[in-house]
Amino acid sequence: MNQLDQLKEFTTVVADTGDFESMRDYMPQDATTNPSLILQAAQKEDYRSIVQQAIDESKSSSLTGSDLTESIIDRVLVLFGLEILKIVPGRVSTETDARLSFDVEGTIKKGRRLIELYESEGIDRERVLIKIASTWEGIRAAEALENEGIHCNLTLLFSLAQAAACAEAGVQLISPFVGRILDWHKAKTGEEYTAESDPGVKSVKEIFTYYKKFGYDTEVMGASFRNKGEITELAGCDLLTISPGLLEELKNSDDELPQKLRAEDAGIVAMSKVPTDEKSFRWQLNEDAMATEKTAEGIRKFAVDVVKLEKMIEEW
Repeated sequence: MNQLDQLKEFTTVVADTGDFESMRDYMPQDATTNPSLILQAAQKEDYRSIVQQAIDESKSSSLTGSDLTESIIDRVLVLFGLEILKIVPGRVSTETDARLSFDVEGTIKKGRRLIELYESEGIDRERVLIKIASTWEGIRAAEALENEGIHCNLTLLFSLAQAAACAEAGVQLISPFVGRILDWHKAKTGEEYTAESDPGVKSVKEIFTYYKKFGYDTEVMGASFRNKGEITELAGCDLLTISPGLLEELKNSDDELPQKLRAEDAGIVAMSKVPTDEKSFRWQLNEDAMATEKTAEGIRKFAVDVVKLEKMIEEW
């Protein structure tokens, strides 16, 4: 078997793309999108019809101005999600507006709206994950949504403090960003890292072990990979969301891919529970320069692409 097939034996493989054809090629279980991926896809001729459909459907609406634009974008996100769910047998992750990352009520409202749109199309909410940034406010919003049966994917996650708070909130899934952690350390130290010494890989291993040791049900999905070695070193993680380029590398390799992470190994690891009250959360994040900087940077970048998507819709 190639490495992609081997990986699927002990890890759920998720496609990190807005490109439908890529999903068909690699047959992932789930798929994730974000504002940047949707923006890229929406600019391609193959997907213009989706944007046009969202605009046409909104013409009969009484909404105007920014409210109309917001409504069209929500519809674009869901239309992409609907097409993805025709391909993958599992779940799709649909992201909330990054500008709501510090707005609990706004995030809850947006999550409810996205689920309402999916359910109006006959999609069970169990097949949708609402993506929310792993800020304190985002975690609180996710906790409220989970209590309503709306499952969440907490993204832009870079630290054990964020992961522990998500688990205590009963979040369905988290997406720790492996590659962006590596980027930060390489920029700070000027060093090169092996797959084994990669700080992003180490972070996900720590989170995975923490969850399994203390019996949390929250799923760990490694994300944002820079190279194949990061993926193979995390074989055995609950899920891994992988870009088409790296899926192709795995598919083209017949090298043995051993399982590196096992839940049963967590019990022997010496770890203490992380405090997850607001003061402790904010202090731990403050003390972690990498997590603080990369979370803020990720929110800013996604917000920029949301604005670009708005402008594209308004100029359509």
